[in-house]
Amino acid sequence: MAKNPKAADSRRGRPPTRRSQPRRAKAAPVASSSAGDIEDMAPAVPGASAVLRAQLLRWYDAHRRELPWRRASGGEEERAYAVWVSEVMLQQTRVPVVVGYYERWMARWPTVRSLAAATQEEVNEMWAGLGYYRRARFLLEGAKQIVEKGEFPRTASALRDVRGIGDYTAGAIASIAFNEVVPVVDGNVVRVISRLYAITDNPKESSTVKRFWELAGQLVDPSRPGDFNQAMMELGATLCSKSKPGCSGCPVSSHCQALALSLENPSVQVTDFPRVVPKAKPRSDFAAVCVVQIAQGLEEEVTDAKGNDNLFLLIKRPEEGLLAGLWEFPLLLVDEAKTDLLNRRKAMDKYLNKLLSINVRQKSDVILREDVGEHVHIFSHIRLTMYVELMIINLKDGVDRQCQKEDDSTKLKFINESSMESMGLTSGIRKVIVTKVFTI
Repeated sequence: MAKNPKAADSRRGRPPTRRSQPRRAKAAPVASSSAGDIEDMAPAVPGASAVLRAQLLRWYDAHRRELPWRRASGGEEERAYAVWVSEVMLQQTRVPVVVGYYERWMARWPTVRSLAAATQEEVNEMWAGLGYYRRARFLLEGAKQIVEKGEFPRTASALRDVRGIGDYTAGAIASIAFNEVVPVVDGNVVRVISRLYAITDNPKESSTVKRFWELAGQLVDPSRPGDFNQAMMELGATLCSKSKPGCSGCPVSSHCQALALSLENPSVQVTDFPRVVPKAKPRSDFAAVCVVQIAQGLEEEVTDAKGNDNLFLLIKRPEEGLLAGLWEFPLLLVDEAKTDLLNRRKAMDKYLNKLLSINVRQKSDVILREDVGEHVHIFSHIRLTMYVELMIINLKDGVDRQCQKEDDSTKLKFINESSMESMGLTSGIRKVIVTKVFTI
């Protein structure tokens, strides 16, 4: 997980911190880029950090949101697992969406050992709809790694050795579950610290990120590190929001340099902090997508209880790379200059012929073929335009034989419409599903 926080603004609840003797980290997660600069940004009033901590924790105790992962019971390892699952789910996803997923996940896999026994397919199905499936893969791989070693890591340093756990997640688990005195820095904490110290530097630059970690380390409460970290995130997710900060109700407004500047100078706004950095323009990709529907040659055992015998062909993506291990309709990337119907169909025909030995030029195989729409899906770095067509075909060899023909590097699946809802499909393909394809 990157050191530069990318978490969504609407964060963050964690299980209550155990009141054991806090353990101080042996070293900060990252070093300061310039000790002198950081000292300049430290609170000018002696004891200000202690006052700020007390004010923030008092507010948190009275106003924290009631969320399921905050009610996690059991020992330290059970709480650590709950923190881990909720933290990963909350990356790029808002709290209201996560709640239901978290509860279903914990009902099925209540411990790290139970998760380690799951398959990637099962995990993807449970994750369906949350997006960013790489998170689910890292959870499973990390659980297997922990179980193999025999114990849950208890320090931020040791947690960073687990697959998929970066500085932020390590700090959250270590401070909340094991009471280690370490900071956390996510998007909410960046916003709070930027305003407390009126930091105008680019929040994406590595030197600024190091400053955030250093300042967070100076602020973290030595007796209640987990609760303090949660309070910082809670403040950023609620009162200290991105566009409409509630400064009048903020428990630490008296320490906020951004607020002080805004009161002195009408041209300065609290929302000027942190500095907004324009996002890089995503590259444009183009894809031909063919929804292949099987019309005949269906065996009884593949039809569902409602008599829905429409089967659709799904292809499993490679286990590495973008959207690894997820299922999708046959999809091919095409050059922008070849997005016309003729070139797209020519490329798709070649692909299907190799994959299924379907010769689409023979009318006896193809019953219907038509374009059904164009859809755009935005990834963090890619703008994918999908040109979608529907093709209804006969399979002379039957479904079973087609599955047996699959290449070793490719996996095929024929599935009915009702079963797709629980599958680990790519988010772009889910957009295709809601088109008129399934009203034929």
